[in-house]
Amino acid sequence: MPDTEPEATAAPVTTTATEAEAVGPTRPITKVLPWTLFWAAGIILIDQATKFWAETTLEPYEGVPVIGEWIQWRLVYNPGAAFGIGGDYTWVLTLIAALAVVGIAIMVARISSVPWALAAGALLGGAISHLGDRLFREPGFARGEIVDFIDYFGYFVGNVADIALVGGAIAIMLLSLLGVSLRRPERPEPDPSPEAPSASTH
Repeated sequence: MPDTEPEATAAPVTTTATEAEAVGPTRPITKVLPWTLFWAAGIILIDQATKFWAETTLEPYEGVPVIGEWIQWRLVYNPGAAFGIGGDYTWVLTLIAALAVVGIAIMVARISSVPWALAAGALLGGAISHLGDRLFREPGFARGEIVDFIDYFGYFVGNVADIALVGGAIAIMLLSLLGVSLRRPERPEPDPSPEAPSASTH
């Protein structure tokens, strides 16, 4: 019989789950972007609707108890930032708000992780709603006053957009501490083609 040498067959390449996550394709951004924008739009709608309710229902500066004296409805107009800081420089705060919206929008465009999408959507919705107040409310363009109506312990008066901003910021800090990535990897699709049988000689 003629001498034959068995053909060498390549050993199957195995990839661990960690390696697959590192090199595998990421979840398409388009899968989470609509939900991020929908979440942000919902926050804007709720914030502006509650501000409209406050302006048409409450008397300015008069407290209405909700949870005793701890939480009250109290309509105020804030030309400044938190705690009324910077009230004489509303146009500067408007510029900062616009830059914040642009920065958050850039971050949103890079996200494919659902937890990050929810956190960033909250930030985006709150920031856009506040920017809308600055641009279009009295006393004039880019000098508008923020409508606040939720009084916390008589110490701070805010609104729904503030809740979204604080909640989104806390969520982002937690996600960062937990090491959750902005881009969630997908498991690579298995190769549908069957493995070619190794040739043998007789």
